[in-house]
Amino acid sequence: MPFILLVMSLVTDAILAKLNSLIVVVNQQGKVEYVSPSTKRMLGFEQEQLLGEGWWDLTRIDILEREAVKELTMQQLQQNSLMESVTYERLLKTATGGDKWILWNTSKGPANTLVGIGHDITDRKKAEQKLIEKHKELEQHNKDMVDSIQYASRIQEAILPDIEKIKNAFSDAFVLYQPKDLVSGDYYFFYQRGSKSFVAAVDCTGHGVPGALMSIIANGILKEVIVKKGITEPSEILYALDEELFAALNKKGEITNDGMDVALAVFDSEKNSVSYSGAFRPMLLLRDHELIEFEANRYPIGFYADVEKIFVSKEIELKKEDTFYFFTDGYCDQFGGELKKKFNRKRFKELLLSLQGMEMEEQHSFLQYALLNWRQDEPQMDDVLVMGVRI
Repeated sequence: MPFILLVMSLVTDAILAKLNSLIVVVNQQGKVEYVSPSTKRMLGFEQEQLLGEGWWDLTRIDILEREAVKELTMQQLQQNSLMESVTYERLLKTATGGDKWILWNTSKGPANTLVGIGHDITDRKKAEQKLIEKHKELEQHNKDMVDSIQYASRIQEAILPDIEKIKNAFSDAFVLYQPKDLVSGDYYFFYQRGSKSFVAAVDCTGHGVPGALMSIIANGILKEVIVKKGITEPSEILYALDEELFAALNKKGEITNDGMDVALAVFDSEKNSVSYSGAFRPMLLLRDHELIEFEANRYPIGFYADVEKIFVSKEIELKKEDTFYFFTDGYCDQFGGELKKKFNRKRFKELLLSLQGMEMEEQHSFLQYALLNWRQDEPQMDDVLVMGVRI
């Protein structure tokens, strides 16, 4: 070989040996005619080991994979020309038993050979694998969390009063209950003792899991005050609730701002009256085509900056067909409409007025439809609770 060609050959081999790429040339018979010197550094094999059938035998993970790749190579060799470079990823075995991921670009070479240029993408594939594993971990974690919340939802539903019992206590009734998440910070309460029926709509601090935990506490202290202690006056019930909740949330001497808003009414069939008291939640009465609002006391149940709270009860005589509504702020605070504004209290009252004459189940369906129609594509902002009872 002339000296200049020898020098060029040595220079070329030196360059190819340092490249982080492989070059493989396969002839028409499917045998490897050439592998670049970089093979030694990247895979650990000598060039001579990989010529002929060595490339197929030594660098493949198993027989099936080896036969599949060789068959694909032969199909490409039989084509007169490749319309474009063919790109694919392959896992190769190294001389020490390790793995290397190679991204191949294959094209036709001189004398109808097939030339493959491979780039080492092992680090990228490892990073991808870590992402896949992390994604699977997150998916499993999310599944476990959702399963737990769904289980918590079943527990929460179990403590909610039976709606049929509420209907049986009145001429008719409905409960529209739509948690923002799987569990809710809104809670409704019903209890009967003798001639008295206790009805409450409770809006606890937060929604989702924190709100749901507060609703469990609310259920416990309502039963403690009404069922166990036997308190029947609404304002006295609110005072007792406030005391019980403060004690429950501040056992370690750390003051928390958690609390709840409550609309509470005690219906007395013997006296034919209803007594109401509220903590930030009003009661609405639909009577003779007029909607009357009984305003709540301006104090929540729970910590309120050491302000001395005053809860007052209001009592009225009942009339046949009187319809009472108890609700949390989720319905009125829902964004929607053409201007993406809140539904608001005024629009809510007008909607209730328009429902006069409907059966309670119809009212439930219409309220649900009206809210969905208002929301359109907007997400639900908060837990929704609306209760209606008819005398």
